[in-house]
Amino acid sequence: MDWHSWHDDYDRPDSSLAQRLRAVQTLLRQVLDEAPAGPLRVISLCAGQGRDLLEVLADHPRRDDVRARLVELDPRNAEVAAEAVRARSLTGVEVVTGDASLIDHYTDLVPADIVVACGIFGNITDEDIERTIGFLPQLTKSGGAVLWTRGRYAPDRVPLILNWFDERGFDLVWVSEPEVGYGVGAHRFTGAPEPLQTGAKLFTFVGSDVIRGADARRAAASSVQP
Repeated sequence: MDWHSWHDDYDRPDSSLAQRLRAVQTLLRQVLDEAPAGPLRVISLCAGQGRDLLEVLADHPRRDDVRARLVELDPRNAEVAAEAVRARSLTGVEVVTGDASLIDHYTDLVPADIVVACGIFGNITDEDIERTIGFLPQLTKSGGAVLWTRGRYAPDRVPLILNWFDERGFDLVWVSEPEVGYGVGAHRFTGAPEPLQTGAKLFTFVGSDVIRGADARRAAASSVQP
């Protein structure tokens, strides 16, 4: 997968990716609108070109209250994000080129008010989705929000994801309907933040093609069983 050209669909207004982006941005604006006065800490994992957060911060009244870190492995995408930060004069935003699964990238910004975990759950195994959600109480402050995405193609993992969030002390704020062409969710953390487990790796990013291939093989195997 060329993760730089993958972003091209954002510029096609009718694409499912563009619709997903608009849904995420709407949720981000809502969370920022409702956030208490004072400094806000935001982390974005696998941030890509940062369009979800940066386009919202560009004209949001809380932009100067935000200290944010976007972590992205692809250096081309990271540079696009960094250029957007410079162009919008978002002095509180930092772009890091690195492996977003390494928890040490976030040590000085957690527990955060907002955790953006978009573009991850469709590219990692079920076990790693559950593992990543299990680490979110270390990354999110009490009352903080987590935004995430996961395509709703069969087999739909969103019900499992909702259960895993519930088990970790997160209340559902909103999730997209199954019939739309994208999956977006937002949760509010109601528990107490857990101590950060430094040195931990949250997930292994394997790619959606690997995940879908494994799903197809499991479906084929189950269809031939007596």
